[in-house]
Amino acid sequence: MPRTGYDKDTGNPVTSENMHSLGGTRGVIVTSMNDIPGYRVVAVLGAVYGLTVRSRNIVANIGAGFKSLVGGELGMLTKMVHDSRNESVDRMISDCLAKGGNAILAMRFESGEFEGRFAEVCAYGTACIIEKA
Repeated sequence: MPRTGYDKDTGNPVTSENMHSLGGTRGVIVTSMNDIPGYRVVAVLGAVYGLTVRSRNIVANIGAGFKSLVGGELGMLTKMVHDSRNESVDRMISDCLAKGGNAILAMRFESGEFEGRFAEVCAYGTACIIEKA
């Protein structure tokens, strides 16, 4: 399997199969770059997105309130945002696969909240069909 470089954090070889940092992508290469070295875009299938809206539970709100008095990371809220991002990426990948794509370029996140109680996370990008150059 040809190597395309090394991961700067782990030192592990980076190949076309593991070049993205997201797990469980079902074979879809997901990148925030506009192109992928060594590949060419043969078809642009259009925008894809995944959206999730989650509510904070009362325990998380109370715990966050107390934690904010002394400072530090709000672990329960961090986990909620992390899980929301993963869910939105998974839905975006499903959208890409439904269109027949094998890659998502220029992937971005957008997030917000409603009424201070609901967190919204959207992952979006451009679905493409790519092949080795």
